[in-house]
Amino acid sequence: MLDLRHISKIYNPGTINETCIFQDFNLSINDGEFVSVVGSNGSGKTSMLNIICGSIDVDCGNILINGEDITNMPDFKRHRRIGRVYQNPAMGTCSGMTILENMSMADNKGKPFSLTLGTNKKRIPYYREMLGQLKLGLEDKLNTPVGSLSGGQRQALALLMSTMTDIDFLILDEHTAALDPRIAETIMELTDKIVSEKNITTIMVTHNLRYATIYGNRLIMMHQGKVVLDKTGHAKEATSINDLLGLFNMISIECGN
Repeated sequence: MLDLRHISKIYNPGTINETCIFQDFNLSINDGEFVSVVGSNGSGKTSMLNIICGSIDVDCGNILINGEDITNMPDFKRHRRIGRVYQNPAMGTCSGMTILENMSMADNKGKPFSLTLGTNKKRIPYYREMLGQLKLGLEDKLNTPVGSLSGGQRQALALLMSTMTDIDFLILDEHTAALDPRIAETIMELTDKIVSEKNITTIMVTHNLRYATIYGNRLIMMHQGKVVLDKTGHAKEATSINDLLGLFNMISIECGN
């Protein structure tokens, strides 16, 4: 279980650009949940992910994973337990390394360093099998530099790499936003397959309301650092795109837009 307890965060405190993102923010995510998170720009979606991953510190409050307080844990230690896929396909892979080298690096995540070779040739059949499920022909391009791949191919690879080791949480930060619609659909289908098969607790921030309603078993909408909608199970399944648009419009009117 992930618990965010009494989180407060202010950007640029004491300046004219001071912005309070969270004030006494609380959220619990149960093991095995696939949570879709929507909200307008500035609602706190990505800041929440950065707080979970340790990319930004909190001013007040605690982050707990299965009861363990990780608030002051460095981000590189958190990443042993958290996989993250970013909006930019280039951020989840190393462009100057081959597919094989990237997968080998991900395969060794959290393991101690030694003087042995970073690439274990015995693992190559396993890598080919993993890549084969993408149906993108990458299993035949193991020695190809990742920088020469398309954005969709890189994002598919980044998704595989983020889930190669045992992790507690998968963080998806608008991971289809930079892709063309056809590839985005492929990535979402792959995401759903991996999350389901591995039963990974997942948080997906997205601006695609259709994806938010179709995928996952919990739907959250955020606004000004608060959760304004939280639907699970049948209530989530019954929530339509029009319901979300209606709430967006109501919030917009209340804010004077």
